[in-house]
Amino acid sequence: MDNEQLQHSLRKFLKQVGITSQQAVEKAIEQALQDGRLQGNERLHAVMRLEVEGLDLVHTVEGDIALE
Repeated sequence: MDNEQLQHSLRKFLKQVGITSQQAVEKAIEQALQDGRLQGNERLHAVMRLEVEGLDLVHTVEGDIALE
């Protein structure tokens, strides 16, 4: 195993997850505000679940997203 390649590949994947996830959440919040489903002062509970095929790995991260 090439540890340097592993680290590079993992960082690249996690960067993609972070950027695309942020864009998806921002778009959904904007739409919910436009539709009147959100007021703009909520705290939204979020759950991110990561699974890796070939590994017995399920990693869950939970947290809140504050709109104000």
